[in-house]
Amino acid sequence: MRNIYGIGETVLDIIFKNGQPQAAKAGGSVLNSVVSIGRMELPVSFISEYGLDDVGYLIDDFLKNNGVNSSFVHRFHNGSTALALAFLDEKNDAHYSFYKNFPAKRLDIDFPVIEKDDIVLCGSFYAIWPEIRDKFKKFIHCAKEKGALVIYDPNFRKAHLSEIDILKPLITENMQMASLIRGSDEDFKNIFGVNNADEAWEVARKYCNCLVYTSNIDGVYVRTTSFSGKFPVQIITPVSTIGAGDNFNAGMITSIYRNNIQKEQLKKLTEQEWLKVITTAVAFATHVCLSYDNYISDEFAKLTKSREGY
Repeated sequence: MRNIYGIGETVLDIIFKNGQPQAAKAGGSVLNSVVSIGRMELPVSFISEYGLDDVGYLIDDFLKNNGVNSSFVHRFHNGSTALALAFLDEKNDAHYSFYKNFPAKRLDIDFPVIEKDDIVLCGSFYAIWPEIRDKFKKFIHCAKEKGALVIYDPNFRKAHLSEIDILKPLITENMQMASLIRGSDEDFKNIFGVNNADEAWEVARKYCNCLVYTSNIDGVYVRTTSFSGKFPVQIITPVSTIGAGDNFNAGMITSIYRNNIQKEQLKKLTEQEWLKVITTAVAFATHVCLSYDNYISDEFAKLTKSREGY
């Protein structure tokens, strides 16, 4: 059976609006994605680390209750589960403060055995974090060599711009291991100084033959070695944009899995095939923006599963 894996950071998101706490949710970019995939009842596992503390148990129970296998999570004693304070601005975009206390030994686990055509999602700062870089790189390189479909989302925050000269080589190395890069206009502007989808593709094609470029309300651009297209998004007034990109990724993976799209097919997909993938991704992202949740609701998952052809 084809399996899905996400490797990324775990935090407890405490969300503030107008100086007041609004919600506390299990978070982290890839965690948000795998929870939505789990709610779609797909075979998904999470590779991460969090403490043997109250917050860690809360998150672990939450993952299991939402269909996510957490057996590849490193549970540690010497430290505590990370916290992220998310402050929503007038556009309901989030700015973060992080509180982390990790043990000296990180990601002390036996990694899963990856098979051909499994799907692996990775990204954000976790994919370039110095303390775990060697283990992360070995795992993703192995996934690539085994023939897995690797999706990389740089999700690069402005807070790390001062370190860009050090981090850019790690980002491009991740791009070289990816089957599909899903990056936002902000990612490519911050990392490479480019301002549109065509310029982003000129950068990305040096490392990978498939790019999905999201540009907020302007739409979603797909570039491969055989296809170039643009797809619309829904215009809404968001409650919170925290999980938007993460759930775009979850929607893409859901459609790729349901339509049995394999790694070698990505560069050959037609406009109609990409339309199906991107429409599902946009629907996931749009739905999540309409609440303080970081993942699709059970009701949305049930409705989506009842439809044909997503």
